[in-house]
Amino acid sequence: MSASRGGLHGRDLVLVLVICVAWALNFLTSAWALREIPPFLFTALRLVILALLLAAFVKPPQRGQWPLLIAVALCNGVLHFGLSFWSLQLAGNLSSPAIVMQSYVPMAALLAWWWLGERFGWRTGAAIAVSFAGVLVLGFDPMVLQAPASLLLMLVSAVFLAVGTVLMRRLNGLDMFSQQGWTAIIGVLPLLALSAWLEPGGFSGLRHATWIGWGGAAYSALGSSLLGHGLYYVLVQRHPVAQVTPWLLLAPVLAVLLGVWIYGDRPGTQLWLGGAMVLGGVLSIAMRALAKARPMPPPEEI
Repeated sequence: MSASRGGLHGRDLVLVLVICVAWALNFLTSAWALREIPPFLFTALRLVILALLLAAFVKPPQRGQWPLLIAVALCNGVLHFGLSFWSLQLAGNLSSPAIVMQSYVPMAALLAWWWLGERFGWRTGAAIAVSFAGVLVLGFDPMVLQAPASLLLMLVSAVFLAVGTVLMRRLNGLDMFSQQGWTAIIGVLPLLALSAWLEPGGFSGLRHATWIGWGGAAYSALGSSLLGHGLYYVLVQRHPVAQVTPWLLLAPVLAVLLGVWIYGDRPGTQLWLGGAMVLGGVLSIAMRALAKARPMPPPEEI
């Protein structure tokens, strides 16, 4: 990777915008699809499409890394995706899930401190506290209080994503597409089992799904994962990860705007204030990481 000292310019900023739009649209198309397909089955369909597309390109992990790879796939592909789509289905809005998901960044920073011995200064600690306080403020918004289980599910989903993110740092020799491919291949069967257990009638209901449900699953795999993460991989070949991450906070902002403009969200004062605290804290963590030239957790979408 050639480290760019001057930051992102020109076409790379265009790529950032494409990534953020792709990830924001995934909230919208998935929310519509989840009206027809239950969340764990929807996640399984997404991973089936990814597995079919990427199976021929995956590289085997290095010797002794299979347990770590399986743990990452279960945390990120099964538990994070499955719970986050469940949260989105229950929420009835795009805004709160899009914002609360970003809490995985301060969670990952805390886990890296606990597990890996990584240190951070008081400014990063304050940013972590502000992010978590923002979740509390956001939780009292009337729109969020209509479905409090959604907030809890997204927080649990963020915990699993944070765990998977920290574990992923120990994976060696796998590019992003191999990681995505193995996550899909490993995650399909557990997701189908969870769907059979928790979503009775889900498989038979697929017969009644329209192009909205199937199209949402296809877009989630192609637009969000392949296009979004593919372009992200292109960017991190040109720039340090910590230099790219702050720009990608535009994705949840766009998701909130799509929720208000198209999905009918009516966020109150608490959501705007809490959202600003969460995203501001995450941005501060990203900027501190950039100042210290440390890798940031890779950004995620659902």
